[in-house]
Amino acid sequence: MNSTLKEEVSIVLSGEAGQGIQTIESLLTYILKREGYYVFATKEYMSRIRGGSNSTEIRVSSRPVNSFVEKIDILIPLSKNSVTHLGKRVSDNTFIVADNESLKLEMDNLIDVPLLKIANDLGNPIFANVVAVGVVLGLFGIRIKTIEDYLIETFGRKGKEIVEGNIQAASKGYQIGKELRDKGKIVIDIETNDQLKEDLLLSGTDAVALGALAGGCDSVFAYPMTPGTGVLTAMANFSKDFDIVVEQAEDEIAAINMALGSWYAGGRAMVTTSDGGFALMEEGVSLAGMIESPVVIHLGQRPAPATGLPTRTAQEALNLVIHAGHGEFPRIVYAPGTLEQAFYLTQKAFNMADKYQVPVFILTDQFFVDSYSNVKKFDLSDIKIEKHFVETDEDYKRYDLSKAVKGVSPRGIPNFGKGLIVVDSDEHDEYGHITENLEIRVKMVDKRLKKFEAINDEIISPELVGDEDYEYLIVCWGSNYHVVKEAIESIKDKKIAMLHFSQVFPLDKDAVKYLENAKKVIDVENNATGQFARLFKAETGVSIDSKILKYNGMPFSVEELKIKITEKLRGNYNVK
Repeated sequence: MNSTLKEEVSIVLSGEAGQGIQTIESLLTYILKREGYYVFATKEYMSRIRGGSNSTEIRVSSRPVNSFVEKIDILIPLSKNSVTHLGKRVSDNTFIVADNESLKLEMDNLIDVPLLKIANDLGNPIFANVVAVGVVLGLFGIRIKTIEDYLIETFGRKGKEIVEGNIQAASKGYQIGKELRDKGKIVIDIETNDQLKEDLLLSGTDAVALGALAGGCDSVFAYPMTPGTGVLTAMANFSKDFDIVVEQAEDEIAAINMALGSWYAGGRAMVTTSDGGFALMEEGVSLAGMIESPVVIHLGQRPAPATGLPTRTAQEALNLVIHAGHGEFPRIVYAPGTLEQAFYLTQKAFNMADKYQVPVFILTDQFFVDSYSNVKKFDLSDIKIEKHFVETDEDYKRYDLSKAVKGVSPRGIPNFGKGLIVVDSDEHDEYGHITENLEIRVKMVDKRLKKFEAINDEIISPELVGDEDYEYLIVCWGSNYHVVKEAIESIKDKKIAMLHFSQVFPLDKDAVKYLENAKKVIDVENNATGQFARLFKAETGVSIDSKILKYNGMPFSVEELKIKITEKLRGNYNVK
């Protein structure tokens, strides 16, 4: 079977943990982006160091792509179980490029490439994954010099022998791929764009970390927990060039309290964690509510309860973060759906936390933080680090009621002025000292809750994507932005639009008008109970009765969402 793949190709690499799949992913995505292609990469992996079956999908296109698809055009299996693991995604149209001497596969469209033999001939079996990289790039007809230059950049620090071995391995694979291309076995003919070479290639993790850096983050505290750990690692790398304190605490309780201590002293701290780790932080969040301390919390969601599926994706922590901490106090929750949103919302989170003296959450998930794609360089022209603490005098009151504006009293920090900065986890008077005066108690609760008025003045409205004269509305939040957008675009009906929420608490009450204009509204979420739909009803009184929910730990694919949306709308209009 000969084939020419135009406009887009989906390449999937699959094998056991430890076989270098991430190395292949990294090399392919960066080299292809450098050559002017749109790329998107996402991975699914098991919670183990060695073995199992993991896979990485790389979409290469002539147009922007940011979503997971089920179709596989080219499969490169590195283990015998890879094909079984991917199941129905492997079709009669899938080309399988494999070392069949070791895998012994019996399949149509199999192209036998002696990856391991070539690597062994070069003196190291680990080179097999770079041979595979060369094969794929040969199918594209990528310039060999681009490949060599990137390998030198990537492996240069490891010594001349390692660099030369990798270049030889890639060259051997490249010749095989080029030969397959020249013979017409597999020809990838996707238009390139030289302007894309200037794009950034970032993951969700990178976007959050860069946003924190732009927000003036000067300290990060965390106890490692997938998938939030990536942000800790990224900030640790930034600390080599920027003045950032990065501390791996002994547990999540310590991490959140360290962050509160940083803000108390005038710092701008962040914690990063996941659902189970955040559960341990709840008392600290409540402390932030009582002492009116800013804090920024990045939470990468994964399936729960308890340990759940540690390396899979979900949107199950919405209820958790909105109701976290005993007592009643305000907080803000952002849920970015694009890399741009992740950067700008994280940057904004630090200013909002500082301005209103509240916890601010950045709610992502495993799929979002572990996916890569092209993005234009961020516009930094309007980026400002807004610090809202004041110089104090001798009569300073930390919780001054008379000077509070919409619940926000001027915040002082130690040694900036003559005032004494008192905070207390008990209910307190205006100076910050413990009190059991019940009249003051009521005034302090009212003061704290009054901040909602000010926060609502800066609420981020949902984004409507599609024709304004829509009849059917798909509501989503967080990481489902791109997959819903691509699914409805593939249906090709202007009567369907998307409403995406990147701020999920407090909600923009005016969003009700979008739902009222639709004949039918469908809620799309990665959880079992429709948490956002329930929140929307609680906040606005408007029900979203039709739901598409997925909670097996995998993200929605474009194909399945297209089918489910058309099924939900069947009878409302003629499905194309």
